[in-house]
Amino acid sequence: MLKVAKFGGSSLAGAEQFKKVKAIVEADPARRIVVVSAAGKRTDDDHKITDLLYLTHAHLKYGVSYEEIFSMIERRYYGIRDALGLKYDLESEFAKLRGELRRDISVDYLVSRGEYLTARLMAEYLGYGFVDAKDCVFFQYDGTIDFDATYRALAEAAVRSPRLVLPGFYGAMPNGRVRVMTRGGSDITGSLAANAADADVYENWTDVSGILMADPRIVDHPQPISRVTYDELRELAYMGASVLHDESIQPVKEKNIPLNIRNTNEPENPGTMIVERVEREEEAGGNRFITGIAGRKGFTVLTIHKKQIAQNTAFVRRALEIFENSHVPVEHITLGVDSFAIMTPTAQVGDSIYDIIGEIRKRCAPDDIRTEENIAMIACVGRKMVYQPGTCGKLFGALGENDINIKAISQGTNEISILVGVHNHDFEKAIRVLYNGFVA
Repeated sequence: MLKVAKFGGSSLAGAEQFKKVKAIVEADPARRIVVVSAAGKRTDDDHKITDLLYLTHAHLKYGVSYEEIFSMIERRYYGIRDALGLKYDLESEFAKLRGELRRDISVDYLVSRGEYLTARLMAEYLGYGFVDAKDCVFFQYDGTIDFDATYRALAEAAVRSPRLVLPGFYGAMPNGRVRVMTRGGSDITGSLAANAADADVYENWTDVSGILMADPRIVDHPQPISRVTYDELRELAYMGASVLHDESIQPVKEKNIPLNIRNTNEPENPGTMIVERVEREEEAGGNRFITGIAGRKGFTVLTIHKKQIAQNTAFVRRALEIFENSHVPVEHITLGVDSFAIMTPTAQVGDSIYDIIGEIRKRCAPDDIRTEENIAMIACVGRKMVYQPGTCGKLFGALGENDINIKAISQGTNEISILVGVHNHDFEKAIRVLYNGFVA
């Protein structure tokens, strides 16, 4: 049995959190590969190390003194080291980094030091080997991950160091320069390591006990999800359920490695297990056929009218090409006999919506074009909905009974999700109505 355990920034915020991590790792000998983020916030008014490093570089760039900020970073790491009785030579590391700050240091290299130093301390604390991510996580020049080279290097590292700590979030370009991933990238590093090592489980330890069926800021005490499929998670994540980095799913899905989301502060809680398919449904919600509800505000709907549009696929293609050429994403499409609607994030379309409308009028000659802003999209996701007659009727009925006007309707082709568009001001109410109707 081999487990890759990734710990997020909240799990590493201070010495007490380090102690929790050590207890978790030592409780299961299978946790032989540990991936760490940079130290996170200790309290709500604290700062993440990553944020402080970005701020340091910003001060450096604009010629403002960074001394106070950088000293905060030093004190955080010295505090962790000394409280745990570790011996790692942080003084030399910071002296070297200070010297590089006086030169043309790259922002990626500077920010990566958060994960690097956290991993150095954790490796000593656990008695594990340290492997630098720049030596085994590789990018191509276009910024995409070189999966083949990365998997080979990570597999070799796992053989050389049967128990190792690996910093997340960064790797190396072909020229050796350090490059960081987007925020939350340590999730990706852990997923890559799990794939390369043929892990039996990839554990993602954070500050929540798995995935909840709805946003707890909207629904009071939503029920936890014990098991969810990769496909369901993708649907929920796409619609705003912020749990994992999107790109962290595919590497483990390729090898059907279960992904377990756990809480460092409640290690006895089994959390949520993400799998390819759920074999025993009675262990994953019983008769409940909705897995989760998620959504996002801030969409613009562009409805284009043209007689017999359904018989003219070229018309739809030309309209979509105009969005593509304008670099505006299309998130949802609904098609009727004489019209079709395109939903796009308002923040990303901006004022270019007027140029797009003008281009559509010019190239497509529609009968009419209408736009509507302030639309929210909500997804009800569940692998068992396909086997449950009347789901759509129950959903629409619940919204109608509560005076919530439906502005758009769409169903995923895999039949595990139903999407409805409502006004932004009805967003929270609609989620509560759907949760109470299907779950509570």
